[in-house]
Amino acid sequence: MNQPQDKGFLPGAHMIEGYGGGGFRFGGMSHRGSILALPSGIYAWSAATPAEIDIDSLGQLFAEPAGLVEHLLVGTGTELRPLAAPLRQRLREAGIRAEPMPTGAAARTYSILLGERRRVAAALLAAP
Repeated sequence: MNQPQDKGFLPGAHMIEGYGGGGFRFGGMSHRGSILALPSGIYAWSAATPAEIDIDSLGQLFAEPAGLVEHLLVGTGTELRPLAAPLRQRLREAGIRAEPMPTGAAARTYSILLGERRRVAAALLAAP
């Protein structure tokens, strides 16, 4: 499969077609590592562990125009991990409801909600 272009960026909203083996398939392409699936596109994401999910690592999400994202699905790897209080507060201030869950469930739910044309984004940690 092809790799995302422009250093880990594929413009536009795309359903997640597959997850596993440390990466994701979407838009007819594949990517090893974590991703941010936003209305503006799918981005390579530097976060690799739940501890790295923070305000700074989600800077690209907060750069999206206001109102484009109402719901953020956070794939925390193989197990559900809660989000840190400062991140939950920053998301509330931005009007974004966050829901952490294991990455596989988050990827599937993201694709369903995207298909329903909901204002959704996903921050998905890759897992081996």
